[in-house]
Amino acid sequence: MRKEYDLTHLKWKPNPYARRLKKLVTIRLDSDLIVYFKALSREIGIPYQRLINLYLRECAVLKRKPAVHWVDAS
Repeated sequence: MRKEYDLTHLKWKPNPYARRLKKLVTIRLDSDLIVYFKALSREIGIPYQRLINLYLRECAVLKRKPAVHWVDAS
């Protein structure tokens, strides 16, 4: 296998639908969640960001709502 290949002769075009497929966002996640999803992703063999996306999609499709219990600070 060559170290480098010359691909300049190819007339590649960017995927015109790529921007519609995924949206780049920044979210803050607890570090223990990242550790959990990274370990799970290694176990099942898919990238952890894709795994998080699949889980969130499943929640959206099933219309799951989080059980939030607020503690009154007063």
